[in-house]
Amino acid sequence: MDTMRERFTSTTSDLLDQDPRLAVVLADITAAAFAPAAARHPERVLNVGIREQLLIGVAGGLALAGLRPIAHTFPSFLVERPFEQIKLDLGHQDVGAVLVSTGASYDMASLGRTHQAPGDVALFDTLEGWTVQVPGHPEEAEALLRAAAAGSGRVYLRLSGETNHAAHPVEGGRMAVLKQGSDRAAGVVVAVGPLLDPVLEAVADLDVTVLYAATVRPFDVAGLRSAVARTAAADVVVVEPYLAGTSNREVGEALLDTPHRVLGLGVARQELRRYGTPAEHAAAHGLDAASLRARIGGFLG
Repeated sequence: MDTMRERFTSTTSDLLDQDPRLAVVLADITAAAFAPAAARHPERVLNVGIREQLLIGVAGGLALAGLRPIAHTFPSFLVERPFEQIKLDLGHQDVGAVLVSTGASYDMASLGRTHQAPGDVALFDTLEGWTVQVPGHPEEAEALLRAAAAGSGRVYLRLSGETNHAAHPVEGGRMAVLKQGSDRAAGVVVAVGPLLDPVLEAVADLDVTVLYAATVRPFDVAGLRSAVARTAAADVVVVEPYLAGTSNREVGEALLDTPHRVLGLGVARQELRRYGTPAEHAAAHGLDAASLRARIGGFLG
């Protein structure tokens, strides 16, 4: 199976052949994989070099000129470094673009803190009008990318090297029910993107409902409320592959009229000053199946 990054490259190259509105803006990252597409469309595959603020500025200019830009690099360089340009050149100008990152929170842990960005989704929560998508499988990444490219809004597509074993429906931004608890269920667990498989393993013996989310903004309020209404307790656990607690506010607003508890699990704020592997970082942040079993079970009782 190809990776999400490979699927992004092949799908985007195909879309460039089909849609003359599309343009790809790169900052060296993945440029070699786009070389064939650049040869076919030199005016619509632009590599600005290691100039990430310019990456977003060029995307904004292309959007103002009527094109649909897809800007791509690692999340720390796509979101954190040029955040002011995202705010002004895209948001303030009120133009659309598709930002596609690869590397997630710690896929490139061996490259150190410069290549880790667990706070990227939280940053987008400070801006208006963004759709944020976190696929858990290459098939989901392709479906979301094709829909984003065909649209006109502002989309952040967060790709990871970690994947679930199977793809699930991701159209419409709705959360899918992948495990239905009984009417005495202890609560609802929302699994985001590539953390679905560890969550399902962790709660296999628990009477809980599991919702799967590949689109996290806008948050599927109706889906969560429907699931909570079918459980004995309005207790919600959100397991996200980025900063822990990022979606707690979304859950709180969704259940504003319902007494509830919420536990946000994800990447801790404390920096792990080790290189290691993605699996080792996941375990250190308590996002492996065994740790999730203890934390979810302890919260839901």
